[in-house]
Amino acid sequence: MKYEYLPHTADAKFRAFGKDIEEVFRNSAIAMFDILGKTEEVKVTKRKTIKIKAKNLEALLYDFLEEILILLDTEGIFIHDVKKIKISDEFELTAVIEGDDLNNYDLSGDIKAVTYNDMSIKKTNNRYEATVVVDI
Repeated sequence: MKYEYLPHTADAKFRAFGKDIEEVFRNSAIAMFDILGKTEEVKVTKRKTIKIKAKNLEALLYDFLEEILILLDTEGIFIHDVKKIKISDEFELTAVIEGDDLNNYDLSGDIKAVTYNDMSIKKTNNRYEATVVVDI
């Protein structure tokens, strides 16, 4: 399982899983965009490299998810996948976002922002879990 949606009164909440920290970041991005539509149906016509640095893993996840939301809002990129994601011990992230023009898809809703509310990243039983709430 890549992710699961969790109950939340007003916003959307999910828990993403991964065998390593890079996979949990990737699955968090997919879970967030699957709120809007089916990422597996998105064609790959655009690629964008992003680079981010933060002070810890939670801040890095927050900044990463915000950055791809900004790509959705400013460049109209609806993501299909995250490739070549690398996270250093100094909390530097580099990733390639693959997707298509959002105008080619019917989105079901809107994500206003990522929040720090209930955000966590932890390692359990040789895998990582990230919990995220997004404002919809």
